[in-house]
Amino acid sequence: MAEARARLAAYLGSAAADVVYFPSPTTAINMVAHSLSNQARSLALKPGDEILTTDHEYGALDRTWTLVCKKAGAHYIRRPVALPVTTPEELVEHFWAGVTGRTRVIFISHITSPTALTFPVQEICRRARAAGLLTIVDGAHAPGQIPLNLTELGADIYTGACHKWLCAPKGSAFLYARPETQSWLEPLVVSWGWGNDDIPPTPGMGSTRFISFHEWQGTRDLAAFLATPTAIQFQAEHHWDAVRRECHALASETRQRVNDLTGLEAICPDSPEWFRQMTTIRLPRVDVELLKTRLYDEFRIEAPVVEWNGQQFVRVSFQAYNSRQDADALIKALEILLQR
Repeated sequence: MAEARARLAAYLGSAAADVVYFPSPTTAINMVAHSLSNQARSLALKPGDEILTTDHEYGALDRTWTLVCKKAGAHYIRRPVALPVTTPEELVEHFWAGVTGRTRVIFISHITSPTALTFPVQEICRRARAAGLLTIVDGAHAPGQIPLNLTELGADIYTGACHKWLCAPKGSAFLYARPETQSWLEPLVVSWGWGNDDIPPTPGMGSTRFISFHEWQGTRDLAAFLATPTAIQFQAEHHWDAVRRECHALASETRQRVNDLTGLEAICPDSPEWFRQMTTIRLPRVDVELLKTRLYDEFRIEAPVVEWNGQQFVRVSFQAYNSRQDADALIKALEILLQR
């Protein structure tokens, strides 16, 4: 585990002592959120405190923060970010205008789940650090899709999934925490790694209190964690920067083809600054559940078709194993299904 953690940390641009494996970003953020709700700690959320986020966040974590804030008497502020977005600078200014004297925490996605947009989190983290605010970044879709250097990024806490774009087995994710934040993070599951602070970590299970607390969770399958360095090595050996560029080009082309079909506006400029291998595309008014079902049942196409803020979208992802023929199949299916 120590070797697997060190390999992952090097890939993420962080110290090995600042990263621990988790089964999913949702589990990792739940640990952080519940640590912030511990009323015995001085930095616990208090009545009236605010967590500032956007309306582009992953639904499971919206629910996590809503519950934690409800218990603490705090407020989860979902600041709307309207579509289409234009420039990163405009987004930062708009988002930052939501900071008030009650804001304690900023929670934001690096790459959003419903809209597949890459948010300018480094500048937001920089401003938050200067203002004394805690930053928590949901980077579930980032590892393997965009280069990461978590030390330079500047988030206090960052979580990501290794089983998505990095191609590790499902059940491999991580939590990064700056050293200054680690002391108040409490394990979701208290097991053999937890104990009196004076007791040194168990040999082989970690060199710090932070790692010992969160890594040794009793009975669980470690195979996905241990296989993650092999996924990192595989991508390094197979020229993954080039793969990502090819996938982005296919995503960009496919987005334009769907927009030409529907006559609808793109949600962001056509730039890798805003999207990489995954893109969310507007649809006309449709029954999203029916369209998703028919895409699979009739054409064997698996793609999320979602309703977000009263609008319908299809989210399209391209990985190394996809080709232009896959994009052609999607366009053909939409030509047929959107006319019915």
